[in-house]
Amino acid sequence: MSSTSDRKGPLAGIRVIDLTSVVFGPYATQIMADMGADVIKVEPPAGDNTRFITVGPEPGMGGVYVNVNRGKRGLMLDLTQERDKEALRRLVATADVFIHSMRGKAIAKLGFSYEDVKAIRPDIVYANCYGYSRRGPEADQPAYDDTIQAECGLTHVQQLMNGEPGFVATIMADKVAGLHALQAVMMALFHRERTGEGQEIEVTMFEAMASFMLVEHANGAMFDPPLTPAHYHRAVEKNRRPYKTKDGYVAALVYNDKHWDTFMAALKPAWASEEFSTLEKRAKQIGRVYGLLAETFRERTTQEWLDLLRELNIPASRLRTTDELFANEQLNAIGFFETIDTPQGPTRFPGVPTWFSATPGRVAGPAPRLGQHNAELLAELGLDEAAR
Repeated sequence: MSSTSDRKGPLAGIRVIDLTSVVFGPYATQIMADMGADVIKVEPPAGDNTRFITVGPEPGMGGVYVNVNRGKRGLMLDLTQERDKEALRRLVATADVFIHSMRGKAIAKLGFSYEDVKAIRPDIVYANCYGYSRRGPEADQPAYDDTIQAECGLTHVQQLMNGEPGFVATIMADKVAGLHALQAVMMALFHRERTGEGQEIEVTMFEAMASFMLVEHANGAMFDPPLTPAHYHRAVEKNRRPYKTKDGYVAALVYNDKHWDTFMAALKPAWASEEFSTLEKRAKQIGRVYGLLAETFRERTTQEWLDLLRELNIPASRLRTTDELFANEQLNAIGFFETIDTPQGPTRFPGVPTWFSATPGRVAGPAPRLGQHNAELLAELGLDEAAR
């Protein structure tokens, strides 16, 4: 774990008090830690549940927890006890950001509502991470990734494509909401930098995912009167899938007119005609277009297609597993993975996906064991852990 004094990156010097759990909030604060912030992970005596839901090299250090809490310092506090509340109040006085994922009533009952925290640190950026906005009828309702995928229409568009509703095989709602939390905190810090004014912000899984889904799926439903149902027809087309080849599959998108004309000139398929000559014409019958392309892709091997499409400068890729990402030539060429020595042994982390020429981020260190930095942090606050 790097010390706070040698942290680099665009957020060096920013202190974040992190009372979030699972993935939504921790993913946002993981990126802050990678970018140089001093993130202090505050956990109850039982710890963050995510410590225990996946395999790890020791109990309480499961892979998902270790990844989204890397580079943070760990402080275990029992906030039902006044002495630990006082420790957190002292910590608040030193902080720039306070972020939590408790229900509004629960954090207020503990004495750490925005008003309580603002009274200690007036310019604090205070972020609430909820399932649903407090401003609506679903305020304080519990939420998880699966329920939000259903709520925001994601399972519906999967049904339009596949014939039955389904979840996507990633915790998309948690991660999308986490990125929204990150950007909201950064914008609030930018405002504070210009004006000196802190503020309270609210980031929710449902509203974040509704915004995310409706980028393209709002489509013609935005207009009055509506022109189409609320979905983007190309995205939900049943024939939109990897193309089967002679020996496997390939993902390819022969999409814009330049790509289309190049493809037609090189392949000269029997079905080529004027009715497919422009993107506008193809868009109106995209299912048929996908079907005809599928017939053509069966005529060659995967490698033959990859070689040809690269020569034609048409986007294409073989289908890779998530395991294969660890050996990916592109990712390894840019140093994407960072191996960190941890108390549990060397750990190869997926690193920082953004590049900064002057203030690059990095994996600041391992995830903390429960309460690992209690003595260190309490000493910084002028408190003696042994005497508490």
